[in-house]
Amino acid sequence: MARQDKWSGEVTRHSDALDLEENVFEKDDPKEIAASLKRSAEQSHRRKAEPFRSAMSMLTFYINRAGRNLPAARRKVLEDAKDELRLAFGRPRAK
Repeated sequence: MARQDKWSGEVTRHSDALDLEENVFEKDDPKEIAASLKRSAEQSHRRKAEPFRSAMSMLTFYINRAGRNLPAARRKVLEDAKDELRLAFGRPRAK
């Protein structure tokens, strides 16, 4: 099975809850990633949870599915995007 054929990649590309901007998780700016996820979550009418939870879940899902294959620098950008997402939704930062 080719890497792009894995079910997790399919979920990221064709989520039932959010219509994600193309290549959103490849951006280098955590603020841009957070802003894009926030837009997607707020515009979706198919999501089951509140926008913040839907956006955070998608980001966490992507990080977890990448696992050990995710380079440290990319993981840092995505983890920073979590903090930016919390700020964008007016939530407290993680401790």
